[in-house]
Amino acid sequence: MSSLVKIDLNEDIATLTISRPESLNAINQLVMQELRVFFEKNYRSIKNLKGVIITGEGNRAFVAGADIKGFSALQAHEGTELAKYGHETYFLIERFHVPVIAAVNGFALGGGCELAMACHIRIAGEHAKFGQPEVNLGLIPGYGGTQRLIQLIGKGKAIELLMTGDMIDAKEACLLGLVNHVVPPGTEVEMATSIINKISSRGPLAIQKIIECVNAYFNKEEDGFIKEYEDFGNLMASDDCKEGTSAFIEKRKPVFKGK
Repeated sequence: MSSLVKIDLNEDIATLTISRPESLNAINQLVMQELRVFFEKNYRSIKNLKGVIITGEGNRAFVAGADIKGFSALQAHEGTELAKYGHETYFLIERFHVPVIAAVNGFALGGGCELAMACHIRIAGEHAKFGQPEVNLGLIPGYGGTQRLIQLIGKGKAIELLMTGDMIDAKEACLLGLVNHVVPPGTEVEMATSIINKISSRGPLAIQKIIECVNAYFNKEEDGFIKEYEDFGNLMASDDCKEGTSAFIEKRKPVFKGK
């Protein structure tokens, strides 16, 4: 990968840092491509991957939006393809089999807010700002913002923020449910790492199925309740379940193998 998405691997946790500080880490097509390549195939080169953290370089921005240079020259079909590619990439993140946490260290606007929402969990520094300001450009969010914002904070407040383009701070974002935790600036990645380490001590097959079942709730082509009881049954027959229940009875820590 190029330096636009830097990858740091530490104790089986991959930290992806979007590195365009001169543009407040705005997402251009190359950044989107690099994210897609990682979540589609490059992650397979990391053995025992416990989780992924996405953050932005510097202390001003997580991702301050999409790079809008050239937007005005795009035709309708080109805009559709641009948004479709972003949707496909963010779905890879949302459906990833291990936890993906956004460490929001500044502005998370437009495509940046949408990227954070595609992650499973969001940690925000106290100075972080969130918003979908696309209406100021005569546009709507193109990477899933009109859908995920409603899922996270409800229709009433979501439609207000989408139509006004207003920004909210980390405290309000947490109160609304957009953010899981607010932490002192500079400790976002540390908090994300702590959460991934806690999750990684649980059954890996169960974690994967939790991600799938929660996503099924929002998938109109799936019945999440059916998926839940089917996955529950399949996990019941797994080695991990046998290990977990035995460890509980024997009052020891389980040693899961993901089988």
